[in-house]
Amino acid sequence: MIGILIVSHSEDAARGIAQIAEGMAPSKGSVSVSGVGGNDDGGLGVSVAKIYAALTEMLPRCDGILILPDLGSSILSSRGAIGMLSGEEAAKIIIADAPVLEGAMMAAVEASTGSDLETVAATARDAKNLKKGDH
Repeated sequence: MIGILIVSHSEDAARGIAQIAEGMAPSKGSVSVSGVGGNDDGGLGVSVAKIYAALTEMLPRCDGILILPDLGSSILSSRGAIGMLSGEEAAKIIIADAPVLEGAMMAAVEASTGSDLETVAATARDAKNLKKGDH
């Protein structure tokens, strides 16, 4: 199973996006989606400790984990958390340059079909090409 971790500056946003993405997967339990956000005091920000905790909770049950960060410091904090893992664990994680909500939804659907981590990451990245309407 592939896991998807949403990393946001807002805990509410991270959990909401994770809930939407998990709901898009056609079969329950076919993908693990979690969201972490906010700083250690509960305000806006990003916590390396929260990301690390989520990764260590997900790693034992996932073949790979796709991280979808919202902004620059989410990427840096995700990299920091990955750096705290063993090399074997870190090799199972990809940080995708993808839109958070659309990427999470498309990745969850792709992961639910049994695709590998690289394919799930590519699908999330492809979400950049989605059109939301005519201009």
